[in-house]
Amino acid sequence: MNTPPLTLQQARDLLAEALAQARRAGLRPMAVAVLDAAAQPLALAREELAPALRLEIAWGKACAAVGMGANTRALVQRAAANPPFFAAIAALPGQRFVPQTGGVLLRDATGAVLGAIGASGASGDEDEEVCLAAIRAVGLHAG
Repeated sequence: MNTPPLTLQQARDLLAEALAQARRAGLRPMAVAVLDAAAQPLALAREELAPALRLEIAWGKACAAVGMGANTRALVQRAAANPPFFAAIAALPGQRFVPQTGGVLLRDATGAVLGAIGASGASGDEDEEVCLAAIRAVGLHAG
């Protein structure tokens, strides 16, 4: 059975909900990236006062989650156990790969991976909570 893809509207809703959660939580200016299952961007945003690299970091977290098929919280642990492997992936030409907490897989009700959302701007735990709140708000499932 083919899983319907993550839609542009879902991606926009995830982005809006993530940024709204960050504002409710009083976090520093954020960036959020929503990617489809092929790690292609559907929605990207950097709040006005967020530092320049925030968007690249959020995108890299989402890419790491999709590329490795795991939330980045788990990838942090894997990277600690195998630094040379993760360094090699990060060094691949043109590869966005940031295995730091704050990237979460997006799943449908059947568990199929639809893509990932990544956030950057606060602590890794806070970035992850922004993503999880957005996923809950739009009715998708995490990880």
